[in-house]
Amino acid sequence: MRTDLIRKTALTTAGLAATGIGIAAPAIAAHADAKPAAQTQTQRGHGQRELNVRYEAQPNFFYCGPAATRNALSVQGKDINVDAMAKEMGTTEAGTNSINDITPVLNKETGKNAYHSVEISKPTADDKQTDQLTTDVVRTVDDGRAVVANIAGTTTDTDGNTHSYEGGHYISVVGYRDNGHQVKIADSADPNTASYWVSVDHLADWIATRGYSTN
Repeated sequence: MRTDLIRKTALTTAGLAATGIGIAAPAIAAHADAKPAAQTQTQRGHGQRELNVRYEAQPNFFYCGPAATRNALSVQGKDINVDAMAKEMGTTEAGTNSINDITPVLNKETGKNAYHSVEISKPTADDKQTDQLTTDVVRTVDDGRAVVANIAGTTTDTDGNTHSYEGGHYISVVGYRDNGHQVKIADSADPNTASYWVSVDHLADWIATRGYSTN
């Protein structure tokens, strides 16, 4: 396993505003309706599974790494302070350095080395990398865990809505359908778009040049 993932800061569009590009204001922390911690999985038929997330939006523009990790761990009934995780990850106003700063925290909080980092080093994911991402998401979600991904750029979800993070961002992948060809995103940037579905091909290209943490 490579541990030298390309260094990328993780700023949301709100973070870009703070650096002078002027796109959006920081997301306000918010709680979605909590679901029972003991009920971590909802299976809705063959080839489809979703995890129950106790969603929280990130409290500022540079906490997307800790917030995505918190949302990912919530599917296992864990409720961990984002400030404590930010300190462990070395998060600053420049963001969280790479997925390699996320993976150790996931392992610490789950109590075992369940997670590892995977890099998609090219500007565009190839078929092998996309297939691997599909396999990783399905396996991790089936195990009752969420994937955390470091993404950058712009993508379009299955409803035709655009999500743009040119400066970089972290998200959680908390479900799949169509045997993993579409994946459900928990996005801490804005509670108004807390969750949406994207094709796994789009997700792989969104992760390209960065990486993700998976079982």
